[in-house]
Amino acid sequence: MSNLTAKTAVAARWALGIIFFVFGLNGFLHFLPQPPMAGPAADFAGALAATGYMFPLIKGTEVVSSILLLSNRFVPLALTLLAPISINILLFHVVLAPAPGLALFIIAAQLFLAWAHREAFRGVLSAHSVPHIESKEQHHAQVQHA
Repeated sequence: MSNLTAKTAVAARWALGIIFFVFGLNGFLHFLPQPPMAGPAADFAGALAATGYMFPLIKGTEVVSSILLLSNRFVPLALTLLAPISINILLFHVVLAPAPGLALFIIAAQLFLAWAHREAFRGVLSAHSVPHIESKEQHHAQVQHA
């Protein structure tokens, strides 16, 4: 990875980490003003809130994943956890409440980071996979050598 690519990956990781940390915490602490929603956007948000668990689950996932990004720990896992949330943010801001600017940045940054960490995703994206099954003899041999 070139020096510029590495620096861009760090910047993208920090940007995503800060975005999801701030907006994730805001879901619990409500420190940012929320513009009023109407129509299908309000119906969708209301349905998520009515479940009683969906917003805490989403916002909790955002906070935990953002901490992983900011600490540079388990970055591929954080990207995997944030992927469905990010796609939903993009679709919400394209279909229900048109204002896709930040959502497009989030998707672009995630795609770039996924590319930068592509080795970590290689096994998951394999079209053909063979399960690793140890025999009892192999397991016992490993335990005895330890």
